[in-house]
Amino acid sequence: MPSRAAARQGPRSSASTVVRDEWGALMVAAQDGHGGAYQRLLGEISGWLHSYFQRRLPPGDIDDAVQETLLAVHRRRHTYDPHYPLGVWLAAIAKRKWIDQLRSMGRRPTEELPDDLAVGDHEASVTSATVLERLLGELRPAQAQAILLVKLHGYSIEEVSQETGQSASAVKMNIHRGLGRLTAFIEKTDHVE
Repeated sequence: MPSRAAARQGPRSSASTVVRDEWGALMVAAQDGHGGAYQRLLGEISGWLHSYFQRRLPPGDIDDAVQETLLAVHRRRHTYDPHYPLGVWLAAIAKRKWIDQLRSMGRRPTEELPDDLAVGDHEASVTSATVLERLLGELRPAQAQAILLVKLHGYSIEEVSQETGQSASAVKMNIHRGLGRLTAFIEKTDHVE
């Protein structure tokens, strides 16, 4: 019959239980002065801490949080009670260090952007988008849609066929005829100017 604590914790995989039991045994050996066990424990929990903080902090703050937690484990290793799982003890320390890291991120000074910061000119992009919209407006809607999806958005002929309900050959034909009409329209416009 499982204990109440085991029932509250729910099912665990046997692999994670073995790892956690190993960590507890390594910590007990470390408390008894076994340096090799302590080095192995720190190496193994370092990997776990890295994964823990990777899900919670920006990439630039992960290593600092791992190191701070390892230092806290080192300073508090005498407080570990072998009657309890080491994972719970470690997770509590990691959570405190995570909160500390979040607080320090909030206190970091921020720099104001200078007023004369160079910003790229978007006139060419806006002009190109306007010209393209006007050109596509000269086409039949099926042609404009096929060209837009295949040539500009990178969809395959099959994807456009499924999206629009046209056959693959109809999509190809609309692209071919639409590009022909665009070429004729551009050539006509060039001669007028």
